[in-house]
Amino acid sequence: MKRLLSTLFVLFAVITVTSAQEQPLLKTHVETGDVEGVLDGQLAVYKAIPYAAPPVGNLRWKAPQPAQPWEGVRKCDEFGPLPPQPTRPGRTADMMSEDCLYLGICTPATSSSDRLPVFFWIHGGGFQTEWYGGDLWKSLAQRGVVVVSVEYRTGALGFMAHPELTKENPEGHSGNYGLLDQIYALQWVQRNIANFGGDPSKVTIAGESAGAISCSLLCGSPLAKGLFHGCISQSGGSFAPWTDNPRTLGMDASQKGAEKQGIAFQQHLKKKSLKQLRKMDAMSLCDGNVGFAGFWPCVDGYVICDDQYRLYERGEYNDVPVIVMTNSDEGALFSPGNMTAENYQKSVKGIFGDWADEALKTYPGSNDDEAWHGFGDAFRDMGFAWPSYAWVSLQAKTGKSPAYAAYLAQPSTMSFSQDPRRRGVAHADDIMYINSHFLSQPDKYPHEAAVSEIMQQYWTNFIKTGNPNAKGLPYWPTFDDTKPTTMQFSNGASLIMRPNREQVDFVDRFYKAKREEAEASRK
Repeated sequence: MKRLLSTLFVLFAVITVTSAQEQPLLKTHVETGDVEGVLDGQLAVYKAIPYAAPPVGNLRWKAPQPAQPWEGVRKCDEFGPLPPQPTRPGRTADMMSEDCLYLGICTPATSSSDRLPVFFWIHGGGFQTEWYGGDLWKSLAQRGVVVVSVEYRTGALGFMAHPELTKENPEGHSGNYGLLDQIYALQWVQRNIANFGGDPSKVTIAGESAGAISCSLLCGSPLAKGLFHGCISQSGGSFAPWTDNPRTLGMDASQKGAEKQGIAFQQHLKKKSLKQLRKMDAMSLCDGNVGFAGFWPCVDGYVICDDQYRLYERGEYNDVPVIVMTNSDEGALFSPGNMTAENYQKSVKGIFGDWADEALKTYPGSNDDEAWHGFGDAFRDMGFAWPSYAWVSLQAKTGKSPAYAAYLAQPSTMSFSQDPRRRGVAHADDIMYINSHFLSQPDKYPHEAAVSEIMQQYWTNFIKTGNPNAKGLPYWPTFDDTKPTTMQFSNGASLIMRPNREQVDFVDRFYKAKREEAEASRK
């Protein structure tokens, strides 16, 4: 009897120890103190860890600075605030703060020695809006990935350049503070992610829209070298030419051009100096009532050293494996509901100039319905499809790491675009395939859920190995413009030739001419 009780006690002790070892990593340490997360199923979620000091007061429009240490255990059970941005229903001013430099971590690790791959997510929002506290936690983390989502400064607070800011900076640059935040967060991940069971040598950056553009810029920035080892871009890339004028559709700005925009912003606010701008309330600089928008990364010679297209032609970029994806009907989210043929043709002439006649042949708009689709398709190709094509084709020519092209075309009644004229997958719809939206409703969305499962398997394989392929999935080769190597996600996964080839080739010729024109003007 004693032997039986002794055996049972040993078994109970072993089970107890094993259970304790298998618990999610709810408490750990970062360089500034101890942190405690919250339990979400078998995942530990840390919702708001400060990775930098609040960029307020004299730190407004400065590079991020180290976060201050704290005593005791910091409970990370609520997400940090949104960066100041235009308000709308569900996004009120009381939810926003200039003190916004936080990141969230969702980890399936049970030990700091697990060394799991890391997925570093950068949200979109046109560099003006949105928030890091989205729903990407469970889907990929449940597949053995540590998920990091980062907040960064947006709008005027994140991307305003100004001559006075340039003058006060020892390196002689201004703007791009939001990108510096992202780089600072990646440096923080390198120093701290092992304590969450992550592997700092297996970090994949990823983002959608402005987040994808950010990923593109990080791939081209010398400041980000060695901070990540793979990249997933969903609807975005920065390969347009630049000039010394403020940014317009199809033309990015140098720091000089961005400074002109900063001066125009100061005059719009009726302020006489940078000092007066620094004294303004953050919401007064970023709310929709300001009536001045469009702040964007600029070629400052520090974070962004040149036209990204030229950098890739010269092989001057962070050469890591990439997946670059676009959606079939991205422009449906942007095409004005009241678009008329007359207004469309005026817009085309204003954007394309001498190229307008060819543009109207490529994107016809002889009636209002045709004009709505023409505007959307042109927006899709100029803003998303062409930059993505430029990215994978240039890396295929000058890089050593693999580049994979993807195209999401799954038919669905669910979309962020509510216009009944939509023909395909609108901008931002891809997020629903990477998070749990469709997988949690397989009975209602069986086809979308199946595609979501396939995509998440590819994404997870890529995050873990730098290659999306694995047994049981259709083989996905690296991009080759002469072969069907673009993976189309539509009622499954299958390889196709590069989609919308005629339209994208037109945009390619247009951008080539604009680039040569811009470069000639600088000589």
